[in-house]
Amino acid sequence: MFSSFASRAQFLMDMIDTTTSLGKGMISMYMRYDHLRISGYMQPQFQYASDKGIKSFAGGNFAGRSDNRFMLRRGRVRFDYAHYNKRNLPTVQFVFQFDGTERGVNIRDFWGRVFDGRWDVAALTMGMFARPFGYEVNLSSGDREAPERGRMSQILMKSERDMGGMLTFEPRDKTHPLHSLKIDVGLFNGQGLSGPADFDSHKDLIARVAMKPTRVNRQGWLLSAGASVLYGGMEQFTKVIYDMGAASNGRPDFKVDSAVTNIGKIAPRHYFGGDAQLVIPNQQGTTQLRAEYIRGVQTATFGDSETPGVIPVNTAGYAPLYIRNFDGAYFTFLQHLGSKKHQLVLKYDWYDPNTDVKGRQIAETLTTHLSATDIRYDTFGFGYVYYLNENMKATFWFDRVWNESTGIEGFEDDIADNVFTARLQYRF
Repeated sequence: MFSSFASRAQFLMDMIDTTTSLGKGMISMYMRYDHLRISGYMQPQFQYASDKGIKSFAGGNFAGRSDNRFMLRRGRVRFDYAHYNKRNLPTVQFVFQFDGTERGVNIRDFWGRVFDGRWDVAALTMGMFARPFGYEVNLSSGDREAPERGRMSQILMKSERDMGGMLTFEPRDKTHPLHSLKIDVGLFNGQGLSGPADFDSHKDLIARVAMKPTRVNRQGWLLSAGASVLYGGMEQFTKVIYDMGAASNGRPDFKVDSAVTNIGKIAPRHYFGGDAQLVIPNQQGTTQLRAEYIRGVQTATFGDSETPGVIPVNTAGYAPLYIRNFDGAYFTFLQHLGSKKHQLVLKYDWYDPNTDVKGRQIAETLTTHLSATDIRYDTFGFGYVYYLNENMKATFWFDRVWNESTGIEGFEDDIADNVFTARLQYRF
């Protein structure tokens, strides 16, 4: 919905709202039944890191000999088309969005949606679109107050989108008894946009049940919440599977299973999450609290906990798979400062890719199958957002990142990987 980003967040799968979008776009065409809109934004920024060549989730890794950079983080242009029937109910929606930066041009959204057209409570979406899991993953980068999603969201849901189909139950009539409820259920390839195509026949089932912002007292406090599940996995092309157990010395370590019968089985990728948001209005804006927690089982490789985009291979053939229990969360506090033009943002998040091992238990790879992939990271980010007008905002943000101290060389103590970001955002 194309409302002011200073007051209301936009989500990746929002529908055109003809009551609020009029006059806000550079190009908007409204006929009797057809509505076309072009919108977009760009985010040029400058960043300074605490060391050269750091690995970072604040917009990507830095070049090996650089600790500062100018970059165009995002450059999005989105086309929305919707057709309405004689009762002014949506029947079809089509969305195409691409991202253009100095690093290239990529498609971000390409999907169509058909509505029931009679009761206005259900819709079917197919194409390339955002996975219906959690709150942060679906919060638009143009409206999100922090420069980036947390490490957890970026690793578990890289690029946020995937190819698939989804059924949605969402009564749009405000008088409907279930108007505050939204249910999404979809099937997806699984690897997201990190690979060129689906590499196995297994699909991910993703579902989310959410309560829309609901007034909870006479002061106008708004509470929203959701529960999400991802139940999927990937085919095991290798017989070599590592799962957590205990070594001969009793210390936690990966145990190998190399039975030939492993080939063709499905390695698990199971996520379970819950989130809640509270908006407290006041005379000079709002106070907002957001929280989300995700835990589950992730299958990846020795050197990475991201979902593989292609079949993992090494010099010997198919690479071994590693199955880890993980968890992560974030907590965000937002406060307008005297007016809606000024906003303070505080955010803490963590991501633990392997909850079965801690700190110094992660030792040298010569004596264990553990690696830097199993290290937990905590991040405290804070910043100031200045909304110049509905089309421009400035963000000044600092991420302080901690890794747990381990027995792995280079990670005995906290490494220097903090990042300061100064960003301008222009949108139409």
